[in-house]
Amino acid sequence: MAAPAQKTLKDLNGKWGMNKTLSDDTDRVLQLKTNDKGYEGKPANNHQQGVSWFMRRAIALASVTLTVKQYDKDGVTHMDCTQVATGGITSIENRTLDWQLRDDTDKVFGDVKGKSRWVKLSDIDDDDYLKTGYDDLEGEHVQAWTEGKKGGWTANQVSSFEPMWTFSPQPCALPQRFR
Repeated sequence: MAAPAQKTLKDLNGKWGMNKTLSDDTDRVLQLKTNDKGYEGKPANNHQQGVSWFMRRAIALASVTLTVKQYDKDGVTHMDCTQVATGGITSIENRTLDWQLRDDTDKVFGDVKGKSRWVKLSDIDDDDYLKTGYDDLEGEHVQAWTEGKKGGWTANQVSSFEPMWTFSPQPCALPQRFR
């Protein structure tokens, strides 16, 4: 079913399934070369994310279920996300929205460092592109900045609540193959 009206960025708790008919193809993003500044001005020109063709194809074909536990602790929002792809392949991404740099290891991108925060579009001063294309221009969005430790790539994204995920009020049935 589509996301209930009460679901917003401030409450993403639940299980979500990606609606690929409303989503863009991920292949071009995953093979992306950077051509910008790295973190703190360190050069990151012409570095690749290092996602192989085989991995990009597997990601494109997989169905993904995302379970989100969102909560506040000591005045800071936490988003603990567990992604389960076709075949039971699981990855965990926990975000603390306090704009503090943290190290992590990602199954697709390897060793990374990143930071996240709540942000108003008017407070983003480094990239006008990140401020466009949203229905909500006044409210808060989630900004996530990540740098690959190997390859030197950076990703700076701003997220809003978009209808590319469907909400499942019941536990999602996952494929049993390959478990």
